Amino acid sequence: MELTFTHHFDASIDVLWEMVHDPASHVAKFTRMGHRDLEVVDQQVGDDELDITIRRQVDIDVPSVAAKFISPSNTVTSVDHWERAADGSCSGHYEVDIKGAPAETRGTTRIEADGDGSSYTVVLDVKVKVPLVGERVAKALRPQLEAQMLQEFEASEAWLAGDR
Repeated sequence: MELTFTHHFDASIDVLWEMVHDPASHVAKFTRMGHRDLEVVDQQVGDDELDITIRRQVDIDVPSVAAKFISPSNTVTSVDHWERAADGSCSGHYEVDIKGAPAETRGTTRIEADGDGSSYTVVLDVKVKVPLVGERVAKALRPQLEAQMLQEFEASEAWLAGDR
């Protein structure tokens, strides 16, 4: 199942790049979202790129159709790569591992100038590897995924407003 989320920020692309290029913004985002026991496993910061791996504990409301396959509390490890192109646009890709869950999550990110601000687009591809009911389980998780993305955008807005 593929989902696309786009959020408009009043901040310039340069300001958004400063945020996503800063490892502390990723830790702050997940902390604001209620994730706990955060650990930055690895980070590599270059002039025009960032690679960061964060492990954390995430609690979710699991729909009944998914309860046999996904725990309400999970150890999640995300591996994110961000880079800034010569034209100023910012893009990346990520993978998310949910320990013990039969799910595969990956996607892409892109930040582009949009009028006086910036547009941030996240494409999320979720596959639940359970015979016969995998797609049904993935669809049942859709509200959780949508809520998580809204929380991520809200956390980014808070970071940009100086709430770190």
